[in-house]
This record gives sequence, C-alpha cells and structure tokens, in this order.
Amino acid sequence: MSDERPSDRARELLRGAYDTHMHISPDVVERKIDDLTLARKFAELGMAGFVLKSHYGSTAERASVVRAAVPGVDALGAIALNRAVGGINPLAVEIAAREGARTVWLPTVDSVNESHEREAPPGAKVPVWVKLQLDLREQGIEIPPVPVIDPSDGTVLPELREVLGLIARHNMLLATGHLSRDEIFAVVDAALEAGVRDIVITHPEFPSQDLSVEDQRELAQRGALLERCFTTPHTGKVTWEQWIENIRAAGPEHSVLSTDLGQVFNPPVEDGMALMVDRLLAAGFTDEEVYVMAVVNTRIVAGAEAL
Repeated sequence: MSDERPSDRARELLRGAYDTHMHISPDVVERKIDDLTLARKFAELGMAGFVLKSHYGSTAERASVVRAAVPGVDALGAIALNRAVGGINPLAVEIAAREGARTVWLPTVDSVNESHEREAPPGAKVPVWVKLQLDLREQGIEIPPVPVIDPSDGTVLPELREVLGLIARHNMLLATGHLSRDEIFAVVDAALEAGVRDIVITHPEFPSQDLSVEDQRELAQRGALLERCFTTPHTGKVTWEQWIENIRAAGPEHSVLSTDLGQVFNPPVEDGMALMVDRLLAAGFTDEEVYVMAVVNTRIVAGAEAL
C-alpha cells in the first residue's frame, strides 16, 4: 500500500527519532531519494537524523558532507563488510571509524548465508543487489562470499575478532547483517567478550535470518536490540501480524524501529517510520511503548544522547 499516508500522531511521536537503516542515493543501484533531499525532509519533520547504509563502501565521508549541508540533521556514516571493502577488513573498519562512522554491518549481500541467491535460475525475480552480482559475474567478476566463522568448530575467525576489538575501542555499533542464526549467536558472544557495547540484530524476521521468538528473547537477554524493519512486512517477507507478535513476545523495550527503505518501488523513505508507528498504535501498543522503540532505542543505535 504505497499510497498510505502517516497520521499526524505518528509524526509527532517521531520527533527526535533516527532512521538507522536505509539505502539512498548516491548508490550503485537506483534509489528513491538522495541524501541531501532526505535530510531536508527530516528537518521539516523534526526527526533527528539517519544512518546511511551502502552494501559496497563506507558512507562516513558522505555523511559529514550532509551534516554540513543540512545543519540540524545528524547524518551518520557506516560500513558494511562485504567483498567491495575487503570483507572482514580491520583496516577498512579503522579508517571508517576515524572518519566518524557509527555502524559496522557484518556481511550482507556477500554473506555465506546469502550465497544461494546468486544461483537463481534465469528470469527469476531477485533482489536488486543480486542483479548487480549477476551483472558483475557476466563481466567476469566473481565475488566470493565473506565467511565470519570457522566451519570446523563454529568459532569466529581471527580477523573478525580484530574487527570486534576495533568496534569496541571506537565505541561503534555492531549490526549482524545477513548472517545465519548460528553465525549471529557466535558473533554476539564474541562481540560481548571483546567489549562491544551496542549490538543490533539486523531484521530478525527477514527470510535469511528468520529467528524464532526464543532466539530473539535470548539475544535480547544478551543486551542486543532487535531491529524491526518496515520493508520486511511491507514487501510480504513476513506478515504484519507476525512482525507485531514478535515485538510483543520479545518486548518493545528490546526492539528498535528502522525502515530499510530507499528502493524505487517502495514508499517514500521519510514516511516509513511513521507508517510503522501507525501500525503499532493500531495494534494496541501505547504511545510510551512506541516512543521507546522509535525514539529512545533509535537514539541508542545512533549513539545520540537521550532526550
């Protein structure tokens, strides 16, 4: 329902909120909106800022330009540890950190867990990032998946331990990307050992994660926040009913809202958070519960001070 319009109540509840997961221009593939235009819209709506996600490079320098161009909107950079930045590359993380990046996503499009997507039969409907990988393959550029654990014993690889140490040292946030269930648990345990303070379980309802309620509760007990993305139910990867039930079961205090928007066929990026708020209010969540998920916890993910 891309013609949905958020309510004024939802907009008001989102004052001071961040959207900590979005894909916007400039990017390798076509996107719904560019970062400067979106920043101006956030300023008009009273939202605090956003985290720029790219599957292919650090967005830290770009975020600093957006902050300078649109004062009052806190655009934050990030890096996703896919093959384009060298995979689990401690040097890339160190440089991104020095440039002010907030979030480190573990492998997404190049995760071992997603590697089956590249074997889709000709003509199959595939995500935009798979189209890019298949196009690169046609050019003779094969992209090996990026492992994070040793398959022989399930422990995290030495280079990932080094990355986790850097995340802890620079007070960055770790997001689990498109890892599998077992990889997520191994990584979270290793991150806690390394002293990482802020951890987000990336879209646990997404088909390639599909974490059970019991797993979600267990990860929440370890101190991780569970990311509830707009696009996952909006595009039919999970029902809205199941998405809402998972939030209830794990607890709103352990959930954080984000959109994962920016695809040209989806609703405007600046509407996604408010559309989620309206869904949650209609499902019976209180204003306070929604505020925790939409503002309190997004500000934790962004590394911003509490209001």
